[in-house]
Amino acid sequence: MSVLVVEETVVNLDQQLWQAWKSMDVPEGFRAEIIEGPITLSPTGNIRHARINRRLLVALVGHLEGSGWAPGADCNVIDGLKVFIPDVYVTPEDDEEIEHPDGLGLLASGIPLVVETVSPGAEARERDHVRKHRAYAAAGIPVYVIIDDYDDGGAVTVLTGPDRARGAYASSTRTPYGKEAVIPEGPAKGFVIGPDITGEPRG
Repeated sequence: MSVLVVEETVVNLDQQLWQAWKSMDVPEGFRAEIIEGPITLSPTGNIRHARINRRLLVALVGHLEGSGWAPGADCNVIDGLKVFIPDVYVTPEDDEEIEHPDGLGLLASGIPLVVETVSPGAEARERDHVRKHRAYAAAGIPVYVIIDDYDDGGAVTVLTGPDRARGAYASSTRTPYGKEAVIPEGPAKGFVIGPDITGEPRG
């Protein structure tokens, strides 16, 4: 009986967080996510952060042209009662097919790739490298890319092979700034993230 009570409590808490998130008035300049546990508020990125994401979006538009896929940015990606807002993602051009039933965002099950560009600070690095790693893997998103200015002069990490049960990716490839990271699978297969997007190594 105690196990059932614990499970019901967890479900009720998730439902309460979901309802609270739906009714939130998020302050301008912030984003609200449910990654693990409580609702997380984080500020939008600085100009360097925005510049990398803009270059990435422009390059992805060209790479995906005519494929039936397109890049997007700053939209809710929903997995059950969890909500993520990746900096950049890839979606079907006709994204109505993966729209959340309540119109709150896009279903994670239809998103083949997400990208996070790490903001300054230890908390931001922990969020993108640890908590979002677990969350995106648990959501079954096939490719997760982390662009991190603060990883020893800058690095792009490409994670593939999500294990939903473990909340972990089977494969991780780290490429330092100055070299080319290549997306190995999915609609963006062959897409290169290099100095044209990240800039040169940061000393």
